[in-house]
Amino acid sequence: MSIKRFRTVRESEAKTTSGFGILFLVLALMAACVWQFVESLQQQEIGALLASVGGFVVLCFLLSGFFTVQPNESRVLIFFGRYIGSCQTEGFRWGNPFAQKRRVSLRVRNLTSETIKVNDESGSPIEIAAVIVWRVVDSAKALFDVDRYEQFVSIQVETAVRSLATRHPYDPADAEGNEPSLRGDQERIAEELRVELQNRLTVAGVEVQEARLTHLAYAPEIAQAMLRRQQAQAVISARRLIVEAAVGMVDDALRGLAEKGIVTLDEERKAAMVNNLLVVLTSEQASSPVLNTGTLYS
Repeated sequence: MSIKRFRTVRESEAKTTSGFGILFLVLALMAACVWQFVESLQQQEIGALLASVGGFVVLCFLLSGFFTVQPNESRVLIFFGRYIGSCQTEGFRWGNPFAQKRRVSLRVRNLTSETIKVNDESGSPIEIAAVIVWRVVDSAKALFDVDRYEQFVSIQVETAVRSLATRHPYDPADAEGNEPSLRGDQERIAEELRVELQNRLTVAGVEVQEARLTHLAYAPEIAQAMLRRQQAQAVISARRLIVEAAVGMVDDALRGLAEKGIVTLDEERKAAMVNNLLVVLTSEQASSPVLNTGTLYS
């Protein structure tokens, strides 16, 4: 048994014309039919009477071919189940009166996804949500290649956000090498999300103009533990900076004393001086110096 393959629909321009000229012509013909009906009724001409009535009915049916197209809007024409084109020409238009004319908005839209809980690359549960800016650029694909394109966009956004979160760690400390993290590389993450969404939504004739994370946090059950971890990392980083700065200051002090010949210290006195300076520079509390009025070697 053969299975029919999925066939995509390409957008094409529908054959329509300005509605004002057609409207004037239809109204003029309707007036002629009414005049002919009155004349036939007076002269009791049955054939002309039926012709005027039939012509008036046909002209009334032609009125169903009129439609309007607003800016950034498309009308998709469907003739007995077959797509015959889209009209994006603004204004009052007339097309095939037998065709169904479905409205598709081409305006820019915002979509904010729901906050979902997912595990990041390191396995930590996080909460994440995103907002995307999108618009329909192919009305035929939006109507015929997917079912309910607005719902399709919403589902694909959630799927893409979930996939993005599982590929990257939340914290920069957990990233390896040049790998971006969700919290530390927001611009790269936003661009990656936009590209992934565009790949997913091209089938629906949708263009993703921008995508960004709007909510990013650890899940409540581990939020306190991760906060203490971040605080500890901050303290370690601060301590490392203080120690590196203190070592540099001590080195400058010893080098300056030796170059200027102010005092000559042996290795034991240098070690004592280094110890004292490091204690003073790295201590969290103010130090109380003890002045030595005698000799250094007493």
